[in-house]
Amino acid sequence: MSEAPSLNHLEEQLRGERGRVDVAVHNFSVRELVRMITDEELNASPSYQRKFRWTQKDESLFIESVFLGLPIPPIFVATNVGFQWEVVDGLQRLSTLAHFLARDAEEAREVGRELPLRLDDLEKLTELNGCSFTDLPKNLQVYFGRQPLQVISLTDKSDLQARFDVFERLNRGGIQLTAQEVRACVYQGRFNDFIEKLSQDSRLSDILKLQRVHQDDGTKAEQVLKFFAYKNFKSEFDGKVETFLNRYMQSADGNFNYAAEREVFDKALQALHSICEGQPFLRRQTPVTPLVQFEACLVAAGELVEEGTPIVQVPPDWLEDVELRASTGAGTNTRSMLRRRVQRAKELLSGTA
Repeated sequence: MSEAPSLNHLEEQLRGERGRVDVAVHNFSVRELVRMITDEELNASPSYQRKFRWTQKDESLFIESVFLGLPIPPIFVATNVGFQWEVVDGLQRLSTLAHFLARDAEEAREVGRELPLRLDDLEKLTELNGCSFTDLPKNLQVYFGRQPLQVISLTDKSDLQARFDVFERLNRGGIQLTAQEVRACVYQGRFNDFIEKLSQDSRLSDILKLQRVHQDDGTKAEQVLKFFAYKNFKSEFDGKVETFLNRYMQSADGNFNYAAEREVFDKALQALHSICEGQPFLRRQTPVTPLVQFEACLVAAGELVEEGTPIVQVPPDWLEDVELRASTGAGTNTRSMLRRRVQRAKELLSGTA
């Protein structure tokens, strides 16, 4: 039977963790929230919006709930650089409000829709079926626009790792963001923009074959992040990939030679692209790219570029190398195994194996 936790230690730990998070509670009207979206005070179109969108019926039922004054869960936002709010939880609620208040096709397009929302399939306020916002009498427009919604903001005083935790936990029940999508929301800045741009390189798309579900979920950007993190921060790797990448993402934004690192990435990617002859990086009988093996080989190519060591044409079956596979399988997320697989990949790519 495990020993009960020390009350003093538990309270101390609780105070420490709570101190990393700072939140504020606000109440805004529907119309004010939509205005904040239009004026870009509130970012209701983050990169993960593509993951999920309500149907017309879902939107209609939400609008009906607002009309009826039913309890609406709080909208959760985080304060970013420049004091803009980024939506963490409540994206569909906010975009639905903006969609409904759109007065014409132009305003609808501003929130990613073709036309203003017309309510449909309502079972309680059936008189609203078929109506858009502009079809409503003026008094009902005013009534709806004044309805209050609660917003909880994670302020810029909060620790960045705490912000990552909040994004991740709030989205577990809905949109199901990947760690990299959460990372892109929390660690915004020049470095995040840099790796996102590199991830769109067509050569990376050529050789990185992903399952359909991972093609637009930040996996490619995470591979770029891993290239720089494992190449430059390898000695700090402790086997906890998620927190390791978070730490590197935070540290790199303040001390990173963008021109030199871009050149190394470009040459390493070109070398791997040439070796694969522009075809997917695949082992025999594998339908998708083995990511751990791929990242080790890309990092190895980067290190060889930095050392000035030529990268040679490898044998056709080089990805079946026993040592490379042994160091990239299950249970190999350790510092020693990371060094082992990168070193083996360097030997294969330089012809010294």
